[in-house]
Amino acid sequence: MITYLDCWIRAASALFAQALAGEPQLVEGLPKPLGAGAFGFAATLGGDQQGSFSVLVDGAALEAPLVGEGMDQKAGWAEILREVAEAAAGDLLAQTGRPCRVEKFEPIDSEPKVSRAFQLKAGDRSWALLVKDDVCAAAKEDPAADPSATPAGARSDSKPVSADEALPPASLSSGMELLLDVELEASLRFGCREMPLGEILDLGPGDVVQLDRHVADPVDLIVGDKIVARGEVVLVNGNFGLRVTEVAAPKKRLETIRCLF
Repeated sequence: MITYLDCWIRAASALFAQALAGEPQLVEGLPKPLGAGAFGFAATLGGDQQGSFSVLVDGAALEAPLVGEGMDQKAGWAEILREVAEAAAGDLLAQTGRPCRVEKFEPIDSEPKVSRAFQLKAGDRSWALLVKDDVCAAAKEDPAADPSATPAGARSDSKPVSADEALPPASLSSGMELLLDVELEASLRFGCREMPLGEILDLGPGDVVQLDRHVADPVDLIVGDKIVARGEVVLVNGNFGLRVTEVAAPKKRLETIRCLF
């Protein structure tokens, strides 16, 4: 069974080689004490997979410098390890269908127990990484054990249910079932900007075009000319992906294939 640790190893191997100086390789090794100045971070995970995942890095890695000259090395490592943690969560969802997310990411000083040990190797130099994996499947609640549990399809506040919410996914007309295998092109929109033609013609390599969207804002998933979902960008096996955080109502999503009728 694929675990979060398996996904973390894949994501770390890809991102370390891409983002760190010297394109270091991540290889498994034997646990050994870390020297002075060791630092680390812990990700708290939620969803179908829950728990804590900690990574400790040899303090000598701050002297390399692996995250680039003139950079705050510890801050750079924090950003890279956060990206690895989020990419692993996205990979786990893609591989198994089990949703998992990073709910909290914070620095730690030490970790008394270690699950796996790795070496980050670049040429004739190497740095130790220690991993503590406390991530496991979330316990499933038994609705029958809670007499106050709300039955499936009902609302505890007794508010009327809309037609979109009341319609179960399986209750499709025969005509609609014929469309389920139709392939549609989907794209991500990070932002947009209106520019005069003169500015567009003056663009050259190295120019930067500022978009109308902040880096923390969700990106749009576009099908046809409709926004069907929004979410945050993640890395999955070295490729960009989208972790969906909100979706349009079913009727709105069906409007994207109106041209087929």
